[in-house]
Amino acid sequence: MERITLKTPDDWHLHVRDGLALDQVVADTAARFARAIIMPNLTPPVTTVDMAAAYRSRILSAVPEQFQFDPLMTLYLTDNTDPIEVHKAVAHPDVYAFKLYPAGATTNSGFGVTQLEKIYPVLEEMERCALPLLVHGEVVDPGVDIFDREAVFVEKLLAPLCQRFPSLRVVLEHITTAQGVEFVRDHGAHVAGTITAHHLLINRNALFQGGIRPHYYCLPVAKRERHRLALLAAATDARGSFFLGTDSAPHPRDAKESACGCAGIYTSHAGIELYAEAFEQAGALDKLEAFASLNGPAYYGLAPNTSTITLERRSWQAPSILPFGEHELVPFRADEAVNWQLVAHS
Repeated sequence: MERITLKTPDDWHLHVRDGLALDQVVADTAARFARAIIMPNLTPPVTTVDMAAAYRSRILSAVPEQFQFDPLMTLYLTDNTDPIEVHKAVAHPDVYAFKLYPAGATTNSGFGVTQLEKIYPVLEEMERCALPLLVHGEVVDPGVDIFDREAVFVEKLLAPLCQRFPSLRVVLEHITTAQGVEFVRDHGAHVAGTITAHHLLINRNALFQGGIRPHYYCLPVAKRERHRLALLAAATDARGSFFLGTDSAPHPRDAKESACGCAGIYTSHAGIELYAEAFEQAGALDKLEAFASLNGPAYYGLAPNTSTITLERRSWQAPSILPFGEHELVPFRADEAVNWQLVAHS
């Protein structure tokens, strides 16, 4: 297959930051995706409907005129989130979910939840209102190996949580392990998972090829090859429990190339092209549209997009550097070939 046309996909897990950086990263996403679930881990975090509405306006102001792009907003859960905010979110047309960050698990998660018990009243209202909980699934216990933190979270925290709230709609985001895949498969239609392009394309060896590679460092960190293969099998699964979420997470170059580099991989410059490459490697290009364009809208109760994009198998070189506000960032596959290219919108 040399050319494929898909209903325009959506990105169900995206970081666009704020301020001057918005112009670059929003443009890359809007060129490829019609909608995106926007992560709320700014500083300070987006914890209320009013803050989400203001943030959405800033994002829309950065969308280039030639593109139609709809930011779908989320709220950041803290120990002090008021259940009343759930009802405000349900009543607002642009707020779609709450995000659970275990405190200290990843970038700008310091305001996150310290103990799940503290948000039980909020989760009860979310379950009642059918509002999704988006989960960064890692424990923060320093005694747990970093490569085991997702599996331990799923077993010790997420499974009991879903037993306590059996109808709660849950998205386990940026799954990186076979255990995460199995958790989603073992639950009903109210539980889903997102998978990134980079976790489909690399395993943990990429972090250390020729030295430490900070631009391949993200959280959850890439895992063993057997886990990557489990993710590929899940992404190409016809059951529809998994869908596209890039977790594209831009950071200034000097914040990545430092003694304590930030976690995050920027993929929005080739957001759909990288998935096409992964699906081609799996011999499953015919499954890409369901994963990228159909499964996510179905979970969120939205119609698929009516527009389309066309990709061609055409090698191009990813840029070495991209502008990022007053800084610059290094994208995934910098100075390396990407095997598929977006060539048309209709």
